Amino acid sequence: MESALDRQFAALADPTRRAILARLASGEATVAELARPFGITQPAISRHLKVLESAGLIEAGKMAQSRPRRLKASSLDGARLWIEGLRSLWTDSFDQLDQFLQQDKD
Repeated sequence: MESALDRQFAALADPTRRAILARLASGEATVAELARPFGITQPAISRHLKVLESAGLIEAGKMAQSRPRRLKASSLDGARLWIEGLRSLWTDSFDQLDQFLQQDKD
């Protein structure tokens, strides 16, 4: 079974999807608005949006006939916490290496 974190990282692996998220960070947008800068078809953008929605990174709103998408920033907390855990592991390792080198130097 694929975890939410796996789906998020899989969605973030694609540069187009990362660009879509960056665009949505500045506010919601329709499929047509999201497709415009990429020069790809609306069905192709819709497939990217489906992956992002499945990963829980975006959601569709309702506004008359259109369904603008918006970023769900809080959904990135799981990935952020996982990355921060690795970062602290590396920081601790470098601190230990620094202490070892200082002791060896003395």
